[in-house]
Amino acid sequence: MSNATGIIFANSGYDSLQGLAQERPIAAVPFGGRYRILDFALSSMVNSGLRTIGLVTPRYNRPLLDHLGAGKDWFLDRKAGGLFILPGVVHGLAGNDHTFCIKDLQYNTEYLQKDFEENVVISRGDQIFNINFQKALESHNDKQADVTLIYKECDISVDPVYERLLEMDNNRKVYNITDPKGREVKEPSYPHFVNMLIIRRDLLLNIIGKYGSVGCMDLMDILTVNLEVLKIYGSPTDSLMGLISTVQDYFHRSMDLLDSEVRDKLWLGEDQIRTKIVDNPPTRYTSQAKVSNSLIASGCTIAGEVLNSIIFRGVIVERGCQIKNSIILPNCHIHENAQTEFAILDKFVKINGGNILKGSLNNPLVVIKSTVI
Repeated sequence: MSNATGIIFANSGYDSLQGLAQERPIAAVPFGGRYRILDFALSSMVNSGLRTIGLVTPRYNRPLLDHLGAGKDWFLDRKAGGLFILPGVVHGLAGNDHTFCIKDLQYNTEYLQKDFEENVVISRGDQIFNINFQKALESHNDKQADVTLIYKECDISVDPVYERLLEMDNNRKVYNITDPKGREVKEPSYPHFVNMLIIRRDLLLNIIGKYGSVGCMDLMDILTVNLEVLKIYGSPTDSLMGLISTVQDYFHRSMDLLDSEVRDKLWLGEDQIRTKIVDNPPTRYTSQAKVSNSLIASGCTIAGEVLNSIIFRGVIVERGCQIKNSIILPNCHIHENAQTEFAILDKFVKINGGNILKGSLNNPLVVIKSTVI
């Protein structure tokens, strides 16, 4: 059992997802055939022994609430603790360009005051990962740290995904937090802060009390300017990490799942990713169906060709169709002889017969929810 409570910031949304996050936060975007992106952060906290988890949500939170219910599928429908919905503030002109907005925390101070666990594990809800926080919590307690920042060694010359790099001494005490942009590459890899941390609850409440009235300050900016007075340490992770901030991120992280090694690291093992259980019949394949290197969820009917694609629940692919390098979200209907390549079809899209939808590897075509073509 953990000595921590959890907070997941599930209120981030980006126009760069080309409509996939138009009426839902990124955390609620379907992923991997049967999951939502939020499932990865939520399951990681549950697998780490956290039994009280708060979810910071935007005003358009219905897709999240429909998916989560009372938290039963994550064992969070509990008499003590459980799942808490924490309404986020409306950021307005301040925008949503922050990691952990202190105003969101101030608005939900009562959640932290009612729970008496010593530490708080905080994560973003727009990432793909599978992390058990127990080792980081043990290190946090052993070092009597004020804050522990989770990091991963990433090659900055290849893909500087995250906004902050950590500079640490031999004891992993953080003495500088820098921006990777424009940094001269001197080493093969650098420790990137992966938007997850552990912080003492009383310290977090003090920070909220001091900075909450200032405006939409970022908790990470506050920690950065207080490095000399706080005991801040780093804790490494070797989990696969995927930040979803653009449609290209979403497409490529989804296609990574077609690699069996990626699936094994992300989904299989002792710490499994949980999601909402749906009772569907098995997928039906007709004699004309041809399927290669694809993930196909339950409740589908496949009568055409599916290659290098991810098909969610309840999708119908009629005969003569060709689905290549595409992501088809739940309950889409693709009629006879239609074709898709490098395309992402949101929920309830209907493609009439003979239509051809084609994007490219670095610019996949997105068809928004409930569109008829």
